[in-house]
Order: sequence, then C-alpha cells, then structure tokens
Amino acid sequence: MIKKILIANRGEIAVRIIRTCREMGIETVAIYSEADRLSLHTRMADEAYFIGPPPVIESYLRQEKIIEVAKKAGAEAIHPGYGFLAENADFADRVEEGGLIFIGPTGRTIRSMGDKTQARHTMQAAGVPIIPGTMVGIRDIEECRLEAAKIGYPVLIKASAGGGGKGMRIVYVEKELASAMRGAQGEAKSAFGNPEIYLEKYLEHPRHIEFQILADQYGNLIHLGERECSIQRRHQKLIEESPSTLLDDDLRGKMAQTALSVARACSYHNAGTIEFLLDQNRNFYFLEVNARLQVEHPVTEWVTGLDLVGEQLRIASGEPLALTQEEVKRNGHAIESRIYAEDVGEGFMPSIGTIRHLNVPGGYGVREDSALYKGCEITIYYDPLIAKLITWGRDRSEAIERMKRALGEYEIGGVETTIPFCQFVMNNPRFVTGEFDTHFVEEEFNGQSVGIAGEDLKETAVLGAILFQEWEKSKTIGLVQGNQRGKENRWKTQGIMQGLR
Repeated sequence: MIKKILIANRGEIAVRIIRTCREMGIETVAIYSEADRLSLHTRMADEAYFIGPPPVIESYLRQEKIIEVAKKAGAEAIHPGYGFLAENADFADRVEEGGLIFIGPTGRTIRSMGDKTQARHTMQAAGVPIIPGTMVGIRDIEECRLEAAKIGYPVLIKASAGGGGKGMRIVYVEKELASAMRGAQGEAKSAFGNPEIYLEKYLEHPRHIEFQILADQYGNLIHLGERECSIQRRHQKLIEESPSTLLDDDLRGKMAQTALSVARACSYHNAGTIEFLLDQNRNFYFLEVNARLQVEHPVTEWVTGLDLVGEQLRIASGEPLALTQEEVKRNGHAIESRIYAEDVGEGFMPSIGTIRHLNVPGGYGVREDSALYKGCEITIYYDPLIAKLITWGRDRSEAIERMKRALGEYEIGGVETTIPFCQFVMNNPRFVTGEFDTHFVEEEFNGQSVGIAGEDLKETAVLGAILFQEWEKSKTIGLVQGNQRGKENRWKTQGIMQGLR
C-alpha cells in the first residue's frame, strides 16, 4: 500500500481525500497558493507546501513544481482530485516518468479520451453508439457550414479538447453559425489551449446519465450503477442522484454493459465515469469519459457503501479489485446538491467574501463535503463550488425529504449561495415526479422567485444588525443584574430572530 501521497488540488476535494488517507494510515502532503494559505486542506494535511501566487497558472497548474514538491516531501504518489491537472495526460506521464504513481488512468488513456474526436473514432470502432456528427476537428467556417447542413439543425458546437461545458454552443439556424463558432473557438483556446471544434447533432430534451466504473491493473472491471445528472445549467451539473428515475432494469443493464465496453476499448484502470445522453425515445449515445474522480461520487458511495477514494488508492497500489460485479449491492437512494458561491437572484453571478456564519446540517442520512469554516475566504480565483450536501433515504421520496430538511438547516453567512435554488428544485413537482430533462433550469427556474432580494434583503440586514445589538445587550443585563428583565429581552429577541429565519 502507498504510504504517502501529495494531493495536487485544493478545497473540498483535497479535504475529502485527506480524510480517507487518514483512515487508511496514509500520510498526506498538501500544496497551497497564497490565497489558500489558511485553507482547511493545508491545516488538515500532515505537511503543506507553498506553490505560488493565487492564479492557477502560477500555482496549481505548475506541473514540474508539483512533482518537485512531491519528491521533496517523500511522497510516493500524486492524487489529482478533479479539475486542474486531473485529466492532463502530459502531467500523468510526467508523474510516472518522475518515478511516482499517478492515482488515475495512464496518460495514454487520458489522451485517447481527452480528444473528443479521437474518442468518437475509438467508440465507433468498438461498436458503441455515438451521436451523429463530425469525426474530425473543424477550424474553417465554410467546412463548418457544409457539415452542419449534412447533420441538420439544430447542431451542437463542441471543443475537441474540452469538457465541463467550455467551448460549447447550440446553433438552431445557419445565420447563427459563424458567431457561435467564433465564440466556441475563443473559449476553447482560452480554456484548453486548442481552438479546434467539432459538430454533433443537438439532442433536444435529453437526459444525462453516467455510469461509475472501477478497473484494476489486471483486467478486472466492474460498474457501480448510474447517476442521474440532468439538472444542470449551461452544461454544468447542479443536482445529481442515484439511481435514475428513468431507467428500468433492461435499459440499465444495456447501458452498464456499454459502459464496460467503453472502458475496455480505452484500456481503462482506476476510477472513471462513462457519460451518456438519452433521447426522448430512450435511445442512448456515448458522450464522454471522465478519466478521474467525479464531483458527484458521494451519491454512488451512499448507495453502494464503497469509499471510491479508498478504491482508487488500492488500485494505484497494485491491488486487484476486492469485489466482483455480482458482489456489488446497491441500497436506497442518494441525492447531491452542489452548493456554489453564486447569487441565484442575479443570474448565478459569483459571490466572494468571508464566511461570517456557518451552521452545517447533520443527522441520520446527511453528509456534507466542504472545506468551509467560519472566517475562511471565498475568492475570485477558483471555481465557485464551495460545498456538497448529500442525503440518503430508503427510497427517493425519503432522500428528497431529508434533503429539504438538511437544506433548511444549512446556513452560510458572508456570501450568496445556491442553497435557495437547491430548495426550489426539491420542491418542484417535475423534479419530485422525476419528469425532467437537461432543460429543467431554463424552463422552470426564475431566480427572482427564491430567497430575499434587493431592498428586502437590505432591510432584513439592518434589522438583523439591530437585533444582534439588542441580543448582546440583553446578555449583559442578565449577567450583571441577574434579573428577569435580561431573560425576557433574550426570549423576545430570540423569537424575532427565529421568525426572520
């Protein structure tokens, strides 16, 4: 077993990896930028090393520096988490060339799946259904027009080297094509250093379903069931759950076997996710491989009882899978609400600031993954995902009710968050009945319909400040005079504050 690892990441996912390592007796090394000097992951790790200024290009993306720190600290392996360098084939190769273990698939596998057009060729050759579209990258607008006409509108422009919704545009008519292509190319070049794009037929009202797989270095391969990821905005997932309300046993079995075929086709090992889109006729198509641990992995952990980070570490240490497919058992239903530092009343605009108040929900069937603490800073430099709230229930209805309760308890003061949005989803009839698709947010959600906004918010803030002063005053009176007046003031103020909540 690996004895010491460096975590090439920050925030919530770094904390989550540290916790499993601690349980397994594995020492951890954290890296941090100037902005993260006081972050929770730097304090929880056994060792922490400064890596550079806040911008990621000068800190968390410095490949050679990270490898140098790992060697200096005596780490045997590097866990990339998700984002940053997690799906960077060159980094995986450099880690291995440096005599360290990369906790993930090989650079060759990442490279084969990272280029989306190459991945489409690989899947087509393996007999995996793919969405109709181009099989090579496009850089010229005239070529783009010809291919779009062959495919038929609407079409989806996608970055060849992309992911996470970057470099993606929907085009409904030809006159929109040129500007959409320029926008997609510019975003792709900025995000991935490669402006090349390709076209796919745009599936209207699809469902987004993914399968979690585990594969060791000896050819053993299993799946852990599906996750439903259709509640998303601009191709960014917001709510995930397992199992999906859409799949019956027959369709689930077909998709699972296809996911395993995809993993075999690219010689996959370690933890990974095979993503699909389902059209309105329940036909499914390969979307992409996420060659890393997913943000939404906790819902799979809840229903299977498996620690996916622990499984990653065992596979990277050279151990065979401890489970066969027949031994994988799934129990109940799990839902994850992603909590972003964003103002849902202002079009999901990022929100920065200091966490002034924090109340984390708990109780049976509730899990909170974050790196939050009172006084921590939410900055402009990193992704606005600050926490994940996950609930489990014996069935979907119980998981939803538990999520409602947990979201009601969750208080994060100092920045705006997407908690009100998550509450909206849990109470929406379409979500409750399971009759939704990837257009749910744009069709159902009006940011002004949740929470308190504008002048109401300012008025409440002023009233809250006055009440806080009265509360502090009443405590002083009670302590000094020891009389009934202090108690009565506290009871009255506490009642008003509870009403505001």
